[in-house]
Amino acid sequence: MVNKTKIIAEIGSNHNGNLKRCFQIIDKAKELGFYAVKFQLFKIDKLYSKDAKKLYNTAIKKKKRELPLKFIPKIYNYCKRKKIKFICTPFDLESIEFLRNYVNYFKIASYELNWKKLVLSCAKTKKPIIISTGMATLKEVKNIFNLVKKINKKISLLHCVSSYPAQALSCNLNSIRFLKKKFNCPVGWSDHTVNPLIIYNAIKVQKAEFIELHFDLDGNGWEEKEGNHHCWLPNQVKQTLEYINNENKISGKYMKKFSSEEKKERHFRTDPLDGLRPIKKYRRYL
Repeated sequence: MVNKTKIIAEIGSNHNGNLKRCFQIIDKAKELGFYAVKFQLFKIDKLYSKDAKKLYNTAIKKKKRELPLKFIPKIYNYCKRKKIKFICTPFDLESIEFLRNYVNYFKIASYELNWKKLVLSCAKTKKPIIISTGMATLKEVKNIFNLVKKINKKISLLHCVSSYPAQALSCNLNSIRFLKKKFNCPVGWSDHTVNPLIIYNAIKVQKAEFIELHFDLDGNGWEEKEGNHHCWLPNQVKQTLEYINNENKISGKYMKKFSSEEKKERHFRTDPLDGLRPIKKYRRYL
């Protein structure tokens, strides 16, 4: 977490169908301070219509990217042990019934926002629900929000640009504050930019309650290896969150006392008497 912002690691298909790798990603997410990890539970043949033949045939080649159903209880128990929240995105109605026994939150992907039956089925479980708004008009967001609110008050929205990767100039981050005012609920940002300055703005300026980052362990995840490069790697996350968490300390005060590292380095400065390094009185010790 960063201040009051909850950071979610979106694993996508970067699990590579390997349970051990799932656990390794969860470990790294916990180490970096993520609030939650998010997986996706989809079946390719229930995700794409066969009528779109070219699209379906391309998608079916990615069937191996499905998260094995048997992983879910194990991931849930591992997250519980590690004290990190488990979120999952369902893409069919059967998955909701299975997941309701395990997840801390349901996440609705931008592409499924207009499937009312799926969204309302998640809402009826009474689990907290997070809805991404990519590609949606304000009217579409309003309609689904009002329907969900009638049966489940635990709703959050994620402003999102559904492009992989998304360009900084397309982010329209003021939508975060606009959605907060409009719907009076927690609002965050689902990131596809891998841009630290975008994350900084979303957290520090827009006061996002959630940040979702597509996250990979080592650059070898199936989603990251597609070549779109919209996934964050551990060092990128670490540097970004360390800066945001320690911004006041980093800014410091004008001409503060030397840091311990800098104090040691002063010995190696040029001696003003002979113009050589290090300072004369320390030479015999070095």
